Amino acid sequence: MTAAQDVLRELEALGSEQTRKTYRRHGATEPMFGVKFGDLEKLRKRLGRDQALARALWQSKNHDARVLAAMIADPAAFDLETLARWQAEATCNLQSDALIGHVGARLPAAAAAVTAWLDASAEPQRRAGWVLVSHLAQESPDLEDSFFSNVLPRIEREIHEAPNRTREAMNRALIAIGARSDGLARLATAAARKIGPVEVDHGDTDCKTPDAVSYIAKAREHRAKQEAKHGGKAAAKPAKATAKKATAKKATAKGRRAGAEA
Repeated sequence: MTAAQDVLRELEALGSEQTRKTYRRHGATEPMFGVKFGDLEKLRKRLGRDQALARALWQSKNHDARVLAAMIADPAAFDLETLARWQAEATCNLQSDALIGHVGARLPAAAAAVTAWLDASAEPQRRAGWVLVSHLAQESPDLEDSFFSNVLPRIEREIHEAPNRTREAMNRALIAIGARSDGLARLATAAARKIGPVEVDHGDTDCKTPDAVSYIAKAREHRAKQEAKHGGKAAAKPAKATAKKATAKKATAKGRRAGAEA
């Protein structure tokens, strides 16, 4: 029995009909076992980075196996073309979001993919582009703030006319951008006020659409408290580390974890 077959059997044992029902409400389709994200995270920690296993699990086309594959895949084994191919093969947003979060945002050339993805004709790829923007805002402190301020006018212009799930991802990106720095917070908050309420149909789930203005304010308040506590040292840390427990971080992750289990 191969390692992939061993893992598939373990995933099957961890699955439940209740979780399958939840994932179906979020767009996942068969085949799937219905493994909770918490259990997938335990497997990720145990398995570590394993590109060969990740490739085999992804090729199984099983939903839970694909999410786990994204979690253990080695970013060093990807270029933008390979990432785009895997993303195009994703059958739901849960798979695509896991791939972007665990692999896409960690590619050195990730920022170069943003414009092309946002301009893509396929809606799933456009949405993935906005998910990538969110992750880069949180996890790439070396990027200039101008990279993110340049996409704010596009969010203002397009969010209300965007497809439902792309609209959700754009709102998440707006919050992540605003949470990144004081300067971006002012720009993103102004954009959010112009945009007004963002309506997203979350289907038969308990998910709610976060209000960008209030979430940005909470994230910046948390950051200020951290900087005061550490004598201003927090300002030199990556946004992901300093705002790890911020409400905005929870909001942008909702679609990937808590929201997916609503």
